[in-house]
Amino acid sequence: MIKQQTLNGAFTLSGKGLHTGLELDVTFNPAPENHGYKIQRTDLEGQPTIEVNADLVAQTNRGTVIVKGDIRISTVEHGLAALFAMGIDNCLIQVNGPEFPILDGSAKLYVQQIESVGFKEQNSPRTYYEIKHKIEFRDEETGSSIIVLPDDKFSLNVMVSYDSEIINNQFATLEDMKDFGTEIASARTFVFVHEIEPLLNAGLVKGGDLDNAIVIYERQLDQAKFDNLADIMNVEHQSATKMGYLNHKPLVWSNECARHKLLDIIGDLALIGKPIKGRIIATRPGHTINNKFARLMRKKMRKHDVQAPAYDIDTPPVMDVNQIRHLLPHRYPFQLVDKIIEIGGDYIVGVKQVTSNEPFFQGHFPQEPVMPGVLQIEAAAQIGGLLVLSSVAEPESYSTYFMKIDNVKFRKKVVPGDTLVYRVSMISPVRRGIASMQAYAFVGENCVAEATFMAQIAKNK
Repeated sequence: MIKQQTLNGAFTLSGKGLHTGLELDVTFNPAPENHGYKIQRTDLEGQPTIEVNADLVAQTNRGTVIVKGDIRISTVEHGLAALFAMGIDNCLIQVNGPEFPILDGSAKLYVQQIESVGFKEQNSPRTYYEIKHKIEFRDEETGSSIIVLPDDKFSLNVMVSYDSEIINNQFATLEDMKDFGTEIASARTFVFVHEIEPLLNAGLVKGGDLDNAIVIYERQLDQAKFDNLADIMNVEHQSATKMGYLNHKPLVWSNECARHKLLDIIGDLALIGKPIKGRIIATRPGHTINNKFARLMRKKMRKHDVQAPAYDIDTPPVMDVNQIRHLLPHRYPFQLVDKIIEIGGDYIVGVKQVTSNEPFFQGHFPQEPVMPGVLQIEAAAQIGGLLVLSSVAEPESYSTYFMKIDNVKFRKKVVPGDTLVYRVSMISPVRRGIASMQAYAFVGENCVAEATFMAQIAKNK
């Protein structure tokens, strides 16, 4: 089981803000498990904190802006992309102004600092949102789309397309987040010269220059207007006839713009709230569609706040019914586990096939057969017992007994024909023969029951 991680120490980066031009400091701090990402405005009275959440994104024009009440933070995507891609789950970010510094326009310095301070593993497991079916979001007006497909890890394919001879169609891919630091992090943000004046008029890019952005000149201006724009940006005059990239530093890659769009997607999807397992295929992405997609994902996560374990009926079980009987004393009509399909250090996944021949359906109820809730919890306890007994020597010499059941919820009827898939996990290590567990029962993708319980493991007399 993969555990959550935080930073092993704090680090600070300083520089000017892309849009405000202010000199800013941003500090990334370790945070406790299950904290997630939060941002604290240290320059405001009371130093308020805002959670990093796609539902709080208020603007997406040339960057991602998070707003809650009077708290406003912009240009967060590069720092969040570095945290997300580098596997940092919990971090408190402190900034002394309304945006993160733009630095060199990439995530490179964030990655370098994360690698410098190192990682600290925490006790709680990292939870993923697993993509089990194709999810698609399209913006018909812009032609942008984001599709996510099932995969056993997080990977991305990005295609950008512009009406430009200098940057037309570009493609970028990232198959493994371990390669983010070398393949994506150094990709800088970019802007077309013809966009600069409208952005300035909108009060943006006051801190933009040729050191923190790739500037693409592909629509010729007259020399006087070109010189005036250079003066506004505080850069040297150049010939208005020379088209191309206007940068002090050459491109890192020929497809650097596409790689930066991929970086932005990672940063914007960090606002979902948990890492996902799936392959992203993005066409002409931008912060607006990225955020709409992130909100869609959050909506799906709320619907399935706990995901069902993957169940492939063709995969041989870890324990079949005969192996289960070797560990458990239960027999007909009270053996409520048919097979175990997965077992880890502190969790187990078991299956109960609910058929019309179950003896309890004769009285519960003859005209409307419904599996009793107490038996659903009993099945969970038997599966939890298998988890504990599989870890002790001579398991046939021990039995498990209920001591306490809490937080029981039944969300949906279980009827003949249903396949119950249980995930039971340890809440804490077994101490003095006492095990505390959390159980969820699923039919398909829907959680039908849940409970926490305590059991005693006792040696048979």
